[in-house]
Amino acid sequence: METNSSLIEEFKRKEQKRKRKYFLISLITVIIFLGIWEVCTDVLHLLPSYRLPSPVASVKAFIQKFYDRSPDRALLWQHALASMRVVLIGCGLGIIVGIPLGILMGWYKKFDMFFKGIFDVIRPIPPIAWIPIMVVLLGIGVRAKAAVIFLASVVPCVINTYSGIKQVSPVHIWVAQIFGATDRQMLRTIALPTAMPMIFTGIRVALNAAWMALVAAELLASTQGLGYMIQISRTFGRPDIIVAGIFAIGALSMLTNVVVNLVEKIFVKGGI
Repeated sequence: METNSSLIEEFKRKEQKRKRKYFLISLITVIIFLGIWEVCTDVLHLLPSYRLPSPVASVKAFIQKFYDRSPDRALLWQHALASMRVVLIGCGLGIIVGIPLGILMGWYKKFDMFFKGIFDVIRPIPPIAWIPIMVVLLGIGVRAKAAVIFLASVVPCVINTYSGIKQVSPVHIWVAQIFGATDRQMLRTIALPTAMPMIFTGIRVALNAAWMALVAAELLASTQGLGYMIQISRTFGRPDIIVAGIFAIGALSMLTNVVVNLVEKIFVKGGI
């Protein structure tokens, strides 16, 4: 027992050391990238500021947008809240629909046969292609953008959940059947725990797809949000605010991924 405990502790130390090393390398890479960007813009002036602002100018614009409403008559946090609201609605609905649908299609053949044809038609359509029809049907408000994000996020949720269910070992199913487990018991105790890593991978992919679809929708048809802010800033020739909007989108996307990772640790380690 002591030997096993020492091995576990050693493994944990190595894993923590690996994570610190990975974080340090990632941080150094970001610093080098920003340094090269700063040198090319503010030092060597390879590109004029009206085309590509420096990192310092972009950070100043990011901070300034918290109290300056120009050029889009709104503050940065207002645009961020508007975009986050649409992402949570659309992607939330995509997760709520996509995960159960992927489970049913992966576990029950009749569901797979019924939904596979419809899903195969919807799956290859780019989310951006839905924007014009959604604008015609629902206008340029929250509902149209949420519908586009729903279609963008439901597909990866279904695909990854379906793949996770299909990865269940037939040997485990066979052993459970020998001990008299019902179909629902096998789904709950074998299939779902096995599929959990793939399900959360689908959620992360869905969130990334949601942010891409949101920005596209707000660029084309919107009156608020980070994509709208970027579009108006382009019209008024403010590349510093454009970069600030890109920073904001990246930060919000990282925040949602951190939340998903924390939830995944609870479900994958603790069970369902």
